[in-house]
Parts: sequence; C-alpha cells; structure tokens
Amino acid sequence: MNWDYPNPFTWRVSVESSAIDALGHVNNKAYLEWIMEAAWAHSGKLGLRIDDYTRLGFAFVARRHELNYLAPTFLHDRLIVGTWIVTNDGKFRSRREYQIMRENDGKTVFRGSTDWVCIRLDTGKPSVMPAEFIQAYQPTNV
Repeated sequence: MNWDYPNPFTWRVSVESSAIDALGHVNNKAYLEWIMEAAWAHSGKLGLRIDDYTRLGFAFVARRHELNYLAPTFLHDRLIVGTWIVTNDGKFRSRREYQIMRENDGKTVFRGSTDWVCIRLDTGKPSVMPAEFIQAYQPTNV
C-alpha cells in the first residue's frame, strides 16, 4: 500500500448495501462515518475512549471536515482506512488526516482531514486540552 505517511492506524471496511446510494456506488456520507469510526478506534488504541472523555470532563469536537472523493467504490469492495494525527498544538487544536484505499488494487479512493477543537464538557466552550490529551494525541505521521 502506498500510504501518504508512514505507520497509519488502519481500519478495514467491507462495503455493505446500506452504504450504496441511488447511483449504485457508495454514498458520500458513508466515508465520513468510516473515518469517524477509524478515528475513535485509533483514539482507543492511544488510550482515550469516550468514557475517558467523560471522566476527564473534556472532549475533542470537529471544527471542520475536508472530504475529497477521488474514485467511486461499490458493494462488496474491501477498503482500508488509514489515519494519522498530523498536528497537536498542545493547547486547543489537533488535526487528523485520512486516506482510504481499495484493498484489491491499492488505489487511493478518498483523502480527508478533520480539524478538532478541545472543549470542556460542562460548558461546551473551547478549553486548553488536559495533559492526557497532549500525551495521547501526539502526531503519528512521523
């Protein structure tokens, strides 16, 4: 596989009928669902799950998604979602990038990114991230 960065966290997807739209290919919203599933799985591997967010009283929320659809995918395609944390300012913001490849030919079918902002759960307002976030969410694209 020709990944954009070394050592991606990978998440495998098998395209099911529920992801197919009226045009016979994967609906755009499915890609967003898949990258969010991969991001949460990666976060868990790094040691932070949703219950940790609740316990700490902080969370990362999406500020902006960029979604670039490069080639269509279809029912029963097997896809690999690769993801990396590419920046963490140690204060408020972090950025994660994604690349989805079709398993059978290695073709990149999607690239995207999410800009995250740390908030306090009790106020919903931006906040400096806790030490646990700084430690867990160090860039992984090196």
